[in-house]
Amino acid sequence: MRNEDSERKNSRDAVIVRTSVIGILANVFLAAFKAAVGLTAHSIAIVMDAVNNLSDAASSVITIVGTKLAGKEPDRKHPFGYGRIEYLSAMVISLLVLYAGVTAFVESIKKIISPETPDYSALSLIIVAVAVLVKIVLGRYVKRVGEKVHSDSLVNSGEDATLDSVISASTLLAAGIYLIFHVSLEAWLGAVIAAVIIKSGIGMLSETLSKILGERADAQLARDIKATIAGYPEISGAYDLVLHNYGPDAYNGSVHIEVPDTLSADDLDKLIRKVTVTVLEKHHVLLTAVGVYSYNTKDPAAAAAREKAAQITAENPYVLQMHGFYLDQAEKTIRFDIVVSFDAKDRKQVYRDVCETVQKAYPDYRLQIAMDTDFSEEAEAK
Repeated sequence: MRNEDSERKNSRDAVIVRTSVIGILANVFLAAFKAAVGLTAHSIAIVMDAVNNLSDAASSVITIVGTKLAGKEPDRKHPFGYGRIEYLSAMVISLLVLYAGVTAFVESIKKIISPETPDYSALSLIIVAVAVLVKIVLGRYVKRVGEKVHSDSLVNSGEDATLDSVISASTLLAAGIYLIFHVSLEAWLGAVIAAVIIKSGIGMLSETLSKILGERADAQLARDIKATIAGYPEISGAYDLVLHNYGPDAYNGSVHIEVPDTLSADDLDKLIRKVTVTVLEKHHVLLTAVGVYSYNTKDPAAAAAREKAAQITAENPYVLQMHGFYLDQAEKTIRFDIVVSFDAKDRKQVYRDVCETVQKAYPDYRLQIAMDTDFSEEAEAK
């Protein structure tokens, strides 16, 4: 299994590097041609567009470096690996885009204050038109590959390339307006382009920082994992799934399973090992911990108590789910967990209200109620 994961990782890295190299070559050629055209035609918009192409090439270099560093094997200092470096490289790319936008905006303002008359030639306009087509194709290709291999750096680069095609098209529009109406919009267009680049950079940075901070796991992945676990006949439900992301497609996790109270320690050990292997093979998620809830099979009164407790918790609109119910007649205890929604203004108050209501229904029992957090997805119906 480890060999398969290693091969899958190496294949993914090769795709990212190959796509990034294509981006570097395309952007360097485009930047050279646009810079020559912009300087010859005294077009600040085209020059800024060329600078933006250079930043795109630098982004691709960062993507390659980040992918290589992220592929390092885990060691004593970083036992979970270096996968999150890809998020850092995506953040650097967004900062480059943001810097390019701010620089372009400053230069455009200078040209608005001290304008220069553009001097377009047919060749310069043809080069810009070709650049538009190249950027459209490049942007779609890079973004599609990025989404396929789950690379934020490639997705960001692809979005930036698509934005570049719009920018280049707008410089053609400005040239057309000047040639027809003899009105120069170069500097103003440069300012608008810069504002769009700044907005794009802020959006990329915000999205990347959100992933570094830690987002809710993909809901479909969580449902699939729970369905796989619940597929074992001994397991009546999978709950409290927590997934820790250590880079694209690199997850460690923990989960609770609900099993009958008749299983022995040996039975549980075998079951947990099978679950761990199956989830790793099917979903590429390593379950580092599997907790156990037991449910009553020897006490008929426990089923009625469970149903009543479920009805009580269901009356509170902010309780998404109740699970892990067990009634112990000998010790006079009732234990279960409730998942409280983030929509509640005071989640602790919701918890206290549930405890109070259940305690009134079972005054002779000591309650052990835990408040769970919905880490992976909206909990299923009660």
